[in-house]
Amino acid sequence: MSVKNLLLATSVVIITFVAVPAGIQAQKGSNSGVVAGITKLENDAVKADLAGDGSFYEKVLAANWMGGDSNGKFYTKAEMLKMMADTAHNKTNSEALSDLKVRVYGSTAVATYKDTYDAMFEGQHRARTVISTDTFVRIGTVWQQVSSHASEAK
Repeated sequence: MSVKNLLLATSVVIITFVAVPAGIQAQKGSNSGVVAGITKLENDAVKADLAGDGSFYEKVLAANWMGGDSNGKFYTKAEMLKMMADTAHNKTNSEALSDLKVRVYGSTAVATYKDTYDAMFEGQHRARTVISTDTFVRIGTVWQQVSSHASEAK
C-alpha cells in the first residue's frame, strides 16, 4: 500500500469516527424539537377539548384524517368537527394525558399516551381511561395529524 493510499484510508477512518457521531447527534437534536412540538400539540388538544374549540382541530387534522374511538367507531375530520360544534351532545368536562411518548421517523411522528376523561359524547356520558396512538406527518413545514386511535385501557 502506498503512503498516499495509507493516508487516504486513515483520513476516511478519522472522518468516520468524527462525522458519524456528529450526524447522529444533529439528528437527535432536530428530533428533540419535533418531540417538543408534537408534545405541545397533544397538550393543546386537551385544552381545545375542554374549551370546545373545533378551530384547533380544523388546523391540526389533515384533510383526510381518520380516527377510531374506544367504542369501535371511525370518524372523518368533517364528522369530528360537526360533533364538536354540537355542544348539547358533545362536551369534555375533564381530561388529562399521562405517559406521553413521541417517536420520530423522518417526516412522521407517532405519539402514544393514556387519556383519562369525563365527557358527553354523542349524547352519552363517558368516563374512562383509554390508550391512544396519534400519527403525525410533516406536510411542508407543518405537522398534521393523519390518524388517531384509542382503545379502552384495561
